[in-house]
Amino acid sequence: MFSYSDILCLNLTPTNVMPTMTVLSRLEDEFRQVLIRNTLPLDPDSLHRSSLSSSTDATVNTSFSDEFRHVLIGNTVPLGLHPSPLSSSTAATVNSSFSDDSNESPDDVSSHGSGVSFGVDVMSIKLIHPDAVVELREIADRMIRSGYEKECCQVYSSVRRDVLYEHMTFLGVEKLSIEELQRIELGSLDDKIKKWIQDVKIVVRGLLSSEKYLCEQILDGSALINDCFLETSKGCVMQLLNFGEAVVIGMRSMEKLFMILDMYDAWSEVFPYLRSLYDGDIVREAKRVLGGLGEVAIGTFLEFENSIHGDISRKPIQNGEIHLLVRYVMNNAELLVDYSDTINSLLESESMTLFDHRLLVLVTSLVSNVEEKSRMYEDNAIRNIFLMNNMLYIVQRVKGSELRNILGDDWIRKRQGLIQQHATQYLRSSWSKALSCLNDEGIFGSSSNAKKAILKERFKSFNACFEDNYRMQTAWKVQDLQLRDELRISISGTVISAYRTFWGRFRSLLENERRAGRYMKYTPEDLENYLLDLFEGTPLNLHRMRRKST
Repeated sequence: MFSYSDILCLNLTPTNVMPTMTVLSRLEDEFRQVLIRNTLPLDPDSLHRSSLSSSTDATVNTSFSDEFRHVLIGNTVPLGLHPSPLSSSTAATVNSSFSDDSNESPDDVSSHGSGVSFGVDVMSIKLIHPDAVVELREIADRMIRSGYEKECCQVYSSVRRDVLYEHMTFLGVEKLSIEELQRIELGSLDDKIKKWIQDVKIVVRGLLSSEKYLCEQILDGSALINDCFLETSKGCVMQLLNFGEAVVIGMRSMEKLFMILDMYDAWSEVFPYLRSLYDGDIVREAKRVLGGLGEVAIGTFLEFENSIHGDISRKPIQNGEIHLLVRYVMNNAELLVDYSDTINSLLESESMTLFDHRLLVLVTSLVSNVEEKSRMYEDNAIRNIFLMNNMLYIVQRVKGSELRNILGDDWIRKRQGLIQQHATQYLRSSWSKALSCLNDEGIFGSSSNAKKAILKERFKSFNACFEDNYRMQTAWKVQDLQLRDELRISISGTVISAYRTFWGRFRSLLENERRAGRYMKYTPEDLENYLLDLFEGTPLNLHRMRRKST
């Protein structure tokens, strides 16, 4: 009986095919059993087995092909991530692509409980038992030298392609068409995008890079290595590309911008690896998807800028609180800062003004929009409440985030000064009429009855002003607690203080009058308590007001 080493030494040509048939078949059976006994859990029955074309040397071709296929299948192992070098050519290409990112900090990604770390080097995945690689290389070398290079690559591709699909399934990478992806609901699509962002790093930097290295090891010296690897792995790449293509076609909204930017960053990160693994159509398609993601991101960002200018309200917010546009813009502006490097690179590629300046213009435009919206109020008092609410919200969001480094402290101080001006204007427009009721003009020098008549009218007028303001301003909303307290303190220090003085000076002239309570309805303490109801956003019915002081 021939040994395996004897068979590898045979000169396989059409003239000596038949003598080797039996030996090859027996060796194949024996070899298959050894492989099965040593195979780690990856069901070989699920792997696709493509048939080779028949020819005059089909029998030998099939024997070699089956043996090669079974070595591949039997030694396929589940995903295990560990450091291992790439071939020198692949590693050199990738490393040169990242020469400027040597200080990149690793991202930690978890997939199915396996820790995966990323740095500037690719991660390596053990795809075949190391002991089998030498054996596979010997078989492949014999097939190639015997003129069966194409058939060898077909066997390799057919087996490894299915294994890669299994690994993709294990990683949770779904095989969906562009049409299927576009029919997915937005909520589910968000989850799939997050998963895709993880998947591209693992698949490209780990799975495909390791597969290329394995292909180079086993088919060492073959001119068809690149073609074989392409045939093996292009389906996996297309799964990733199809998803990116679907997003490029179907998504352009501010709510999705950050997902798009995350996708762009992830694809940018793996693109140098793709370029080192492939050439031709795959690289062109990958570059097109990358460009498409960038175009969608910048287009959405520009639409966001324009939406601020174009947001025109037809009626004012009734309670003067923070406008939804202000919350929306500031939330997004704060998040955009985290993507400033990516956005700048995209803007630079389009020769557009850079991010910091655009963000300054964006927030300043928002302030202008708020001022324009405030003009819809006929009442200057609530107009100033609206301006204070919204300006303060903008300033606080800027101060509490990286926006401060972009807009600067001078910008913040100027807006804080404007807020103080609006507070003064509010007090003047809202309480001047009430204060005018508390002067002593015409009281001194008049007769007792005339004094009482004047005082009754002034108390009555003040009560009406206060009640009117109370009715309106309990419905107004000042969300910031500090601003709310400062406004109440300001009213107390100006209006209630003046009332307390007026009350103290003239109370004795009316307190013994019949129905004096109709005029001196509120003590200064009552008014202080009533101030606590202002700016809570809950309108109170003045006809049911009850004195709060005891």
